[in-house]
Amino acid sequence: MKIGVDIGGTKIRAGLINAEGEVLKSVKAPCPNKEGKQAVLDFIADMIESLLTDEVDAIGVGVPAIVDERGFVHDCVNIPSWDVVDVKGSLERRFGLPVSVRNDCNCYALGVKSSEAGRKYDDLVCLTLGTGVGSGIIINGQLYLGQNSCAGEIGEIQYRDRNYEYYCSSRFFRDKGLSGREVSRAAAAGDPEALALWKEFGSNVADLLMVVMLAYSPQAIFLGGSLSEAYPYFEPSMRERLQVFPYKKVLESIEIHAMDAPDIILTGTVF
Repeated sequence: MKIGVDIGGTKIRAGLINAEGEVLKSVKAPCPNKEGKQAVLDFIADMIESLLTDEVDAIGVGVPAIVDERGFVHDCVNIPSWDVVDVKGSLERRFGLPVSVRNDCNCYALGVKSSEAGRKYDDLVCLTLGTGVGSGIIINGQLYLGQNSCAGEIGEIQYRDRNYEYYCSSRFFRDKGLSGREVSRAAAAGDPEALALWKEFGSNVADLLMVVMLAYSPQAIFLGGSLSEAYPYFEPSMRERLQVFPYKKVLESIEIHAMDAPDIILTGTVF
């Protein structure tokens, strides 16, 4: 068995995973992202400790940041104290087990690829729409990382007056004094302003998808992250906006799925 840890911008989830990729037990807590470097590491280690059994032989960690080949995490925007952190070495010293550390969106991509829904695709891109925007890329069935695991950080590409992350993440709603959850509830009640916000959001996401299609031309794109739960509200405007894509054959063949399954990232950390 293995333990997987998903470090998000607002919460951390850890799970005990069997050889079949099933999450047998999990724990979740708010991320202490305002704390110092070691305090956050200790918090994560304590969560792992709560799941540890004699059968656990490895630990996997997904983190929203760049991860180098040594398992060092660099410039974790959502945890300001994590400028450079030896996550792999720190956890291996504490538990005496092998630890793998990856970008969380790469973990999502690996989890999707190993799932029933993703198994049939050799080339796919996974986007997480949540606190920020991240992506994981599978090419010829293999995770593509690029230099320092930085491939696919397309949320940082300039878009309008800011970047895609601003317009395709919870920041789009937060800077209006709202949360995605609040706007979803209002949309469910038929509120016209909430529905208009999701319509605008869907158009923004379509522009992001067109960047993915031009850069990678994958067989499929999977949308995860907390905002993907609102897919029914923004899918229509997203599909409408996609019709301006210049290569119709590409547009007709690509498949787009919403798949926010929390266990997917956890299983991807130990893939």
